[in-house]
Amino acid sequence: MKVLVINCGSSSLKYQLIDSVSEIALAVGICERIGQGISCLKHTPNGGEKVVIETPMENHEVAIKMVLDALTDKNHGVIKSLEEIGAVGHRVVHGGEKFATSTIITDEVIQAIEDCNDLAPLHNPANLIGIRACANLIKGVPMVAVFDTAFHQTMPAKAYLYGIPHEYYDKYKIRKYGFHGTSHSFVSKRAAEFAGIDINNSKIIVCHLGNGASITAVLNGKSIDTSMGFTPLAGLVMGTRSGNIDPSIIEFIAKKENKNIDQIMNLLNKESGVQGMSDVSSDFRDINDAMDNGNEMARTAFDVFVYRVAKCIGGYVAAMNGVDVIAFTAGVGENDHKVREDVCQYLGYLGVTIDLEKNMTRSKEIMLTTPESTTKVCIMPTNEELAIARETVGLL
Repeated sequence: MKVLVINCGSSSLKYQLIDSVSEIALAVGICERIGQGISCLKHTPNGGEKVVIETPMENHEVAIKMVLDALTDKNHGVIKSLEEIGAVGHRVVHGGEKFATSTIITDEVIQAIEDCNDLAPLHNPANLIGIRACANLIKGVPMVAVFDTAFHQTMPAKAYLYGIPHEYYDKYKIRKYGFHGTSHSFVSKRAAEFAGIDINNSKIIVCHLGNGASITAVLNGKSIDTSMGFTPLAGLVMGTRSGNIDPSIIEFIAKKENKNIDQIMNLLNKESGVQGMSDVSSDFRDINDAMDNGNEMARTAFDVFVYRVAKCIGGYVAAMNGVDVIAFTAGVGENDHKVREDVCQYLGYLGVTIDLEKNMTRSKEIMLTTPESTTKVCIMPTNEELAIARETVGLL
């Protein structure tokens, strides 16, 4: 079966067409700046050259139509007709408490996803646009929703409840949900296999470190705690997001700077984190360059990020009463050797010793620890699109 994986953002659309038997991506691509004048489609067929098409895409339905045209194009397409697409798997950010697993999309499921819009106002509406556009353009093809939050629905109440009056949980379902669940699920399973341990008898910590970053404690294959919370703003210091702060800071800045709640939330989501602290960039490549040139603000921002990651790992070691494997994944986790090295320097109490030469590896499955290390640490590239394709095939 050929599975089209769709990941819709507010102004972008990522896609892959995956052969479910070989698990090879036949084509990958992205539509950028949807609804923003001149948009751009970047399409790369497996083994072929990247094709770039700049043209207006007024909405996501137009973008998906362009994707389908690219997939069937006689020059750079990878299928002869849309009839070769057996299913569509959609990434959906928030499923609330309604979805603990992936699910086949029906009208009722679409309504339930829409009911979660308040919990993810930047993401769920865009995900729904993608679902509805595919339903219009590829009629009759079954579709599956794979939720970022689903993997974390195994968290116990002691991990997901906040210290606020319980009525707000009852009325509004205010609780920790966690995100990056598709990645955490995929990486934890593959890390257990790679380390030669039984996922059903394991303690694994997955560090998904990118511009958005989260860490999850996976006990016997199930998420028992994760660093992101009610929204993806919580947890670690990230590229542009503040992570956990004293809530009173919101009131303090609002009064001092005469800002409203929307302005404060924009500040915390888009102007904070490593970018705000360094006044350089949210990109760790730029941060590393700045540190090499003696920029102390960049160094401090880097150190804060590493310190928060190490503390979170320590907390999850306590939550699981031990750890077998720590896996680094996503853009920073897979590629920044300095982040991995500095985090691991905090983990001596776990008996972690890493091979510095192996740690120079980028985006490749590799065990970083030396034979005498009592806890294993690895790089484990994530593949959310493949995970979505597998979930889709498994359900259908």
